[in-house]
Amino acid sequence: MTVPTRSIFRWIHIILAIPIYGYIYSPFDKLPQYAPPTRYVFFPLMVLTGLWMWKGHLVRRLLVRGPASRDSAANRQSAM
Repeated sequence: MTVPTRSIFRWIHIILAIPIYGYIYSPFDKLPQYAPPTRYVFFPLMVLTGLWMWKGHLVRRLLVRGPASRDSAANRQSAM
C-alpha cells in the first residue's frame, strides 16, 4: 500500500471513530439517536478500514494472483 493510500485509510478510520466515542460517552437519553448509524454504518466501516490497513496486502495479493490451486501445491511438494 502506498503511503498516501495508507494515510487516507488512517484518516477515514480516525474520523469514523469519532461518532463511536460520541455513542459511548453520550447521555443515556441521546443513545436512540446514535444507535442505528453507529451500529450499521460507522462501526462496520471502521472495522473494514482497520482490517484493510492491517491485512490489505494479503487481500491484494489474492486478487492479483488468485487463490493457490492444489496442482501448484502438489508440484511444490514433489520438487522438494
